[in-house]
This record gives sequence, structure tokens and C-alpha cells, in this order.
Amino acid sequence: MHLTLADKSRLSGGITVIREPNRPDVAAQSDPKVISTVSEMLSTIEAKGLEAVRFYAEQLDGWTGGTSFEITPSEADKLTANLPADLREALDAGAERTQRFARMQRSRLTDFEDEVIPGVVCGQKYVPVGTVGAYLPAGRFPLLASAFMTVGVARAAGVPNIVSCTPPSNKGQVHPAVLYSARISGAEKIFALGGVQALAAMAFGLLDASPAGMIVGAGNAFVAEAKRQLYGTVGIDVLAGPSEVAVIADDSASAAMVAADLLAQAEHGPTSPACLVTTSHRLAADVEVEIQRQLAGLATSEIAGAAWRDWGSIYVADSRQTAVEVMDILAPEHLEILTEDVDFYLDNLRNYGSLFLGKWSTVAYADKGMSGTNHVLPTGRGARFTEGLSVARFLKQLTYQRATQESTVSQAGPVVTISDFEQMPAHRDSAQLRLDLIAQGADAQLAARLG
Repeated sequence: MHLTLADKSRLSGGITVIREPNRPDVAAQSDPKVISTVSEMLSTIEAKGLEAVRFYAEQLDGWTGGTSFEITPSEADKLTANLPADLREALDAGAERTQRFARMQRSRLTDFEDEVIPGVVCGQKYVPVGTVGAYLPAGRFPLLASAFMTVGVARAAGVPNIVSCTPPSNKGQVHPAVLYSARISGAEKIFALGGVQALAAMAFGLLDASPAGMIVGAGNAFVAEAKRQLYGTVGIDVLAGPSEVAVIADDSASAAMVAADLLAQAEHGPTSPACLVTTSHRLAADVEVEIQRQLAGLATSEIAGAAWRDWGSIYVADSRQTAVEVMDILAPEHLEILTEDVDFYLDNLRNYGSLFLGKWSTVAYADKGMSGTNHVLPTGRGARFTEGLSVARFLKQLTYQRATQESTVSQAGPVVTISDFEQMPAHRDSAQLRLDLIAQGADAQLAARLG
């Protein structure tokens, strides 16, 4: 997530490069070995069904749970019984807030119908996807809020059938806090299954009577590549790569806060990009120093330090307009605004996954579900053309139309003309048939009157 030479040539203003990676931004799932491995796994599972799923689960997850992957309610009760009370309270808050915001969004997606021309009424209605498969990761860092964003928001959209999978990576068991988050988000069917085999099983309907119409949720490079290859067979949320963060800051910003917020996202993984664009040379220098100071005391410095070393960037922009141009090119997943004039950036920025305005708003809040917005967001400049996961993504916007006989001439006549020009006679006949029916009816009425 940094500027190329071509990007820099398109800027109307000037920038000073303080630091930037000396390598191209390439998603891990672009690795040919990842692509071929996933392709082979999907083909095998599609052909052999649950037999192949069990094989991969045993080989890759260390699964020893027998023939059924489903976690029964009683098993879930036992697994989650010893979770700390304060953690339960925090997760309950995140689940409720995320669903509350999703319900707010849903209430503003309205069905309607209206007359386009006299006699022609068109409308739209929102219908939820029938079955959603939600993947709930639990790798090095269990993402406890993932279920809020996928299962919970799908519930708010009215999806009738939600299948959830989470890997048995906790000594052969699923992570109890991930399981708790899934249950309070409304998950009813939860399976101890991870990776590519989980996505394939949901997509092909091997865990439930219905193949998923849509698969959602974050994961590693293999999970991301599986979603890419399954797209078309199923819908997906976004093709997400490593987590990204960018900050626009001016001279009023605290170097300690900027550094902390950059490292919070770099902590996701050693390939997670972090970028600062500032209008202050002083702040740029101070942030460099502050990041090294904070890394020295950070338990995850091995991860966050590698991410900053290899993928961190700092640019000094000559104006706030140039800062906007830089960010609209980079189209970051998460974008914080730590400036005095946050409304200028809210009004002018166009490309980002989610925006965090002012020092009292931080990406970490949304990561853990506390602000209510969804954290499943586009990466790799995907925010130039798409948005993140929301209640709207689980809804199909369907259109319909009804027409009267009186509107036929105004529609059929132009269709005949266009179809003749395009040399598509079947289209012409479909429209002309209706004109002929009207003419025949008029002839019959005339004959009756004269008769």
C-alpha cells in the first residue's frame, strides 16, 4: 500500500518520501503454489464430498472428532462455560452494537414501486440470500468480532439459513471465545472445520442440505484464494488481503497516537501495510522515532516490527488536497483522520473501506465491534470500486414491472424499431405480437359495432 512511480506522476501537488517499501504490493494469495494447492483441494472436495473434507481436516486441522463436524449446543455450553465474565460482557456489547448498526442500515433500504410512464409500474424489493456460509478464523490471533460482522449482520438482513465454520485449532477444539461470539451473534449451526475444506464444504452443501449462496469471512492466503476460485459458484464478501491502515495527520496530531494506531494494524501480520500521509515534516520525523520506541516494549514486536520494516510508508504532502489525492490512489482498507479539519477530509475523500474521524475514533474500536460498523473491508486498492461487507450485501435488490394494455404502444413500437435495426427478429416478434393483439381487439370491437 504505497505509491508507484505512475501514481506519483498523477498527483497535482508535491510529496516528500520519508520511507516506503522497495517492493511491489503483491497479495500472498497470488503465490502460484497457493493457487494450485487450493485448486486441487476444491476439485477433490467437489468430486469426493465429505470423504475429502474429512481427509483434509485430519491432515491440516488435526481433526480427531469422528464423523460429524457439528458442535452441538451442549458441547458449546461446555466449551464456553469458563470464559471470563468481563470478556463475555465485552463480546455481548460488540455483538449488540454491530447488529444495531446493521438494523439501522436495513431500515433505510426500502422496497418501492412507482410509475415510470403511464401504465408502466416498476418496483424493487430486497430479498435476503437463502443460505450464507460464515467462516470464523481462529489462527494465531482469534478474531472474536468476526462473527459479529458476518453471522450477526446476516441475521439482521433476515438470512434464514446461516452455516458457520471455525477451525479446531485450540488443542483439537474450536476456540471457546470464537464459539461464544458466534452463538451470541445468532449462529445456530456451527462446525469445527477450517481452511479451504471449510469453504468448499459450505459452498457445495456438504454440511447442510443447501449449498451456500454466499460465503463470507476473513482468513489466510489459502482461504482468500479459495473464495476467489469459488466466486461465481457462490457470492463472496470481498477478496481481502493483509489488513491495511493509513493515517492522514497534520501538525496538531500526537506522534504517540499516530504510531500506536499504525502499529495496532501492523500487529495483524508481518505483511500488513501501514501508511502515514502528513502535512508536517516534524510529525513525520517524530512518528519514525515513536514507532521504534513503542516497538521496543510491544509483545508482538516481531510481527508488527516486520510489517513496519517491510511494508511501512511515510509521505509528507505539500497540502491537504495532495493528501486526499494520495489516499484516493491508495484506497486503504482503514483510514484515520487525525487533523484539526476532519470535515474537509470527510467531504473530499472518495476511496476507503472505512473512515475514522478524529482522535477519539480508532480502527481498533471497529476491529473489536465496539463502534458498530463492519470490519470486513476491501484491501489492495479494492475500495476504488467496492465497499465493505454490510447488511446490503446479504440482500438481493430485485426489480419487477407490470404494464397495462394502454402502455403497449409506447413500449412495443420502439422495441420493434430497435430490434429491426439490430436484426433480432424474435425480439421484434415478441413486441409486435402485443401490438397485433391490440389491433385485433380494435377490429373486433369495430366489427361488433358495425354488425
